[in-house]
Amino acid sequence: MDWWLILEWFVKALLLVLSLTLGFAYLTWFERRVLARIQVRSGPNRAGWQGLLFPIADAVKLIFKEELTPEGASKIIFVLAPIITLVPALIITGVVPWGTSLQLFGRTIPLHVADVNVGVLYILAVTSISVYGITLAGWSSNNKYATLGGLRSTAQMISYELALGLATVGPVMLAHSMSMTDIVNAQRSLPFILLQPVGFLLYFVASIAEINRAPFDMPEAEQELTAGYHTEYSGMKFAVIFMSEYDKMICISMIGSTLFLGGFMGPGVDQFWWLGPIYLFIKVVIWLFVLIWMRATLPRIRYDRLMALGWKIMLPLAILNLALTAVGIVALGG
Repeated sequence: MDWWLILEWFVKALLLVLSLTLGFAYLTWFERRVLARIQVRSGPNRAGWQGLLFPIADAVKLIFKEELTPEGASKIIFVLAPIITLVPALIITGVVPWGTSLQLFGRTIPLHVADVNVGVLYILAVTSISVYGITLAGWSSNNKYATLGGLRSTAQMISYELALGLATVGPVMLAHSMSMTDIVNAQRSLPFILLQPVGFLLYFVASIAEINRAPFDMPEAEQELTAGYHTEYSGMKFAVIFMSEYDKMICISMIGSTLFLGGFMGPGVDQFWWLGPIYLFIKVVIWLFVLIWMRATLPRIRYDRLMALGWKIMLPLAILNLALTAVGIVALGG
């Protein structure tokens, strides 16, 4: 048994989880600051320089906040639901490469947790699990608003998973591989967004619906459902649900950047290993900025129009894009 290899996996997995946890904390700060700029106000600027200690203050507040459990709730599922929602967000990026590799202690260490040859399939499988956490959170709360939010989320995520899955097939066909590392390497000369602009647009819209972000935040819809599926949650249980939503934002940005924007690819990445993570970080931050920009700009669409967009427009368009991609690959000889 190679104990060095096991240690390498453990350290990389730990770094990934810590990065997502820290990323969640400061993504909340980043969103507040961007929204404040767009809405011509100050935003958080008191706790620490430029408000950088606000995430820590939020964490302390939620740790000491009283946790309530409704009397009629299914208590075991009520407690487990936030965890079921969070775990997929923490493990889904295990197949996303951050860079090429580095030499350390005489070993070549690839900058990814695992290079799975069916990485895209793994991602689609893990994303399908997260809907259970949201649905169970709504149902177990014994609250009509929460239950309705959970049902909305179920219908929404199942509907948009079809378009999302088909959108990821385009890069797989172009790279002739389902490995995320192979897909990045296939974009050395040209990012797939130039060859798959429709696929990129479909992925972008469907991924927003998958994580219930504005303008597709129907499972929460505070004007209609109080707070939706997490109405009855407070304290650290609410913090876990809150963390899963923001971690999902980071995850879809990393996956989308890898599939369509070249991932860690950029000038000099083969000479300097540390450039790969920097390039990927920049692309992810730009993606997150656009998501926040959309929240500040677009109103929540009506639910029937949300479903019609998924089934009547995005699904047929995804099938057509897939067919045209296949014809183009065959016509150009592979």
